[in-house]
Amino acid sequence: MSKTIYFKIILVLATLGIFLASYLYYNYLTKPLIEVCTISARVNCDAVTKGVLSTLFGIPVSLIGLLGYVTIFISALMKNKKVILGASIFGLIFCLRLTYLEIFSLKIVCPVCLVCQVDMLAVFLLSLVVNRKEE
Repeated sequence: MSKTIYFKIILVLATLGIFLASYLYYNYLTKPLIEVCTISARVNCDAVTKGVLSTLFGIPVSLIGLLGYVTIFISALMKNKKVILGASIFGLIFCLRLTYLEIFSLKIVCPVCLVCQVDMLAVFLLSLVVNRKEE
């Protein structure tokens, strides 16, 4: 498969990430009419959008995620494989940290965050493929 296909898949995954992070950021800024993510006291997005995990150094974590996905999207358009790799490594570590704190510290699961985690993992794996040296 050509690397162009991988860049297109990364674009799709980055678009999904932008959508998810935008949803979380919107929840951070306001109280939405429909809370898709609120399933129960233990399964909801409030820990990330409204709780102690909602900011890192005063910056909303959802905004950090949104900027990361936008960076990946633009880099995929430009076929800048090194930036995609760097952003996906940062994003993967950032998501893992957040997921760990949600589950083991707050004992809450954010479904949207888990989808973001899987999405970022897929971007990371694809970035490894596009950065692989040709033999």
